[in-house]
Amino acid sequence: MFTAAIAGASGYAGAEIARLLLRHPEVEIGALTASGNAGSPVREVAPNLVPLADRVLAPTTVEELSGHDVVFLALPHGHSAEIAAQLPEETLVVDCGADYRLEDESAWTTFYDTPYAGAWPYGMPELVRSDGSRARDALRGARRIAVPGCYPTAVSLAMAPGLAVGVVAPEDLVIVAASGTSGAGRSVKPHLLGSEVMGSMSPYGVGGAHRHTPEIEQNLGRAAGSATTVSFTPTLAPMPRGILATATGRLADGADPATVRAAWEDTYAAEPCVRLLPEGSWPRTSDVLGSNVVEVQVTVDERVGRVIAVAAVDNLTKGTGGAAVQCMNIALGQDETTGLPLAGLAP
Repeated sequence: MFTAAIAGASGYAGAEIARLLLRHPEVEIGALTASGNAGSPVREVAPNLVPLADRVLAPTTVEELSGHDVVFLALPHGHSAEIAAQLPEETLVVDCGADYRLEDESAWTTFYDTPYAGAWPYGMPELVRSDGSRARDALRGARRIAVPGCYPTAVSLAMAPGLAVGVVAPEDLVIVAASGTSGAGRSVKPHLLGSEVMGSMSPYGVGGAHRHTPEIEQNLGRAAGSATTVSFTPTLAPMPRGILATATGRLADGADPATVRAAWEDTYAAEPCVRLLPEGSWPRTSDVLGSNVVEVQVTVDERVGRVIAVAAVDNLTKGTGGAAVQCMNIALGQDETTGLPLAGLAP
């Protein structure tokens, strides 16, 4: 058995990690910590976690987190580095924040307001690179892992196969994605009130301002083997969970619909957590709700010469908490899908 602590367990991501670990046969949940909710019983902040209801959230300190085999950091950006630096090297630290995702320091300082902390192995196992390898290779035996953002998970897995094979040109990639409100975290914000969100959709981070833009460019650049140009527009959808991302790119010279489809089929044929749908079927957020699966579809708009890839993901499961557990499994030598649901909820 491995012991795991969760920092930020009162937030949506931390509570999702706890939900998944409760079904993991090889993990015992240790310390559960929080900031403002420290001292509260779990039942008050996450009543769905019935087996943990009587546990009391401890303060988020190194002392509380030390002594575990695994520490999950589900904290706001800029809060992970100080804690991670004080944890033993042999402890597996899985950071669900943004602190260690970006390899380019200038990209970090352009989009974030805290000092650059560096880069850890990137926790998107299925991400294909231009040489055909996967990001999974760097996770085996790792003791520091950066979990991807939810938007980059959907977008990268939607478009990476075409870039890696060369059937999609790396310039002029356009992405529009809709996310449920849980992607903004649990803290109270007026624009996320039910009366503001119900029956309405709205864009935000328009004009290249969203912080996930450099992460998307980094991932797609790894797939293409060269720099990519990405225009990313996120939107807020009136639902609690889920992301539906539509990515388009210019069809490369010499490519056709058959070669495009083959690129996605070959890339994801053996991936348990990415499902390429049969032709004619399209991803829906409801089909992946609660699962650690990304559903993908791809087609070609031959009239304008563009490839269109659509992906659906539960932003809290495969988009955050599930990805964290999946990465833990790989790092610890467990079967990759241990404890992870591969079927969504219905209806």
